[in-house]
Amino acid sequence: MAKRICLIAGSANPVLAKEISKYLNIPLTPADVKKFNDGESYVHIEKSVRGSDVFVIQPTSPDVNDHMMELLIMLDALKRASAHEITAIIPYYGYSRQDRKAAAREPISAKLIADLLTKAGADRVVTFDLHVDQIQGFFDIPEDNLEALPLIAEYIMEKELKDFVIVAPDVGGTKRARRLAKILDAPLAIIDKRRPSHNECEVMNIIGEVEGKTPIIVDDIIDTAGTITSAAKALMEKGAKEAYICATHALFSGPAYERLADKSVKEVIVTNTIAIPKNKVTEKIKIISVASLLAESIKRIYEGEPMGVLFENMYTKMKKK
Repeated sequence: MAKRICLIAGSANPVLAKEISKYLNIPLTPADVKKFNDGESYVHIEKSVRGSDVFVIQPTSPDVNDHMMELLIMLDALKRASAHEITAIIPYYGYSRQDRKAAAREPISAKLIADLLTKAGADRVVTFDLHVDQIQGFFDIPEDNLEALPLIAEYIMEKELKDFVIVAPDVGGTKRARRLAKILDAPLAIIDKRRPSHNECEVMNIIGEVEGKTPIIVDDIIDTAGTITSAAKALMEKGAKEAYICATHALFSGPAYERLADKSVKEVIVTNTIAIPKNKVTEKIKIISVASLLAESIKRIYEGEPMGVLFENMYTKMKKK
């Protein structure tokens, strides 16, 4: 008997799930996802998944704890429903910034979440741009960490910007910025900063030539936008033009929208790994969909084809341009 493929959407980003469903021409398997009055999450898979390869699409974005718990319960339901293989598609992996002990008596929450996902029933996990690549090592099951960088690079190439420089907003983001600079054949600059406390930063120095250039600042996450907008202002003080800001995950918490509206920021380029409320999207915010890339990844996992070829083809296509 041939195995079946099933797509199931959690409540965190149903629009992205529908895009993936449309791309693959596979209908979403209906699931009743709700909360009881006391806040408990409840999941009921409304069609049989016995013997199926199931892909659950659920970023653990705000509210992180609710969406994480919903995902764990959904995985447990699928395991108990005798699914053949369960893949958790987690475009944004919550708790990824808690990847190490920076002080005594701190948890390594990213590792805890990996253990919980495995225990709940996930046979494989697919994410986008983990905060640090080492988180892949927290899993005892296959973990595919996809890159949004090719999609962002393609969009930037289409804009045909002149005399631009790729900027890492901190030393930790140098590897990501260097990859983008290599794709776009552009120079690289690095901002040296210190962080007095969580969600706060202070620019100390700029390494590289930025005067008269258009900076493209690239990061993995925009949370309160404090780091990245202070970087844009510092670049302008050094003679750079209006900055373009790129990131995979648009958390946009607290004062983020207000900060990104600053005149130093020309455009904010993000993906839809996290659902952004329609009433918050402005002309300055450009959202790139990861649906096609996720859909192709799901197809390759289901058919047992290598994942690396997908990105090799994308990079080859851009080089030809």
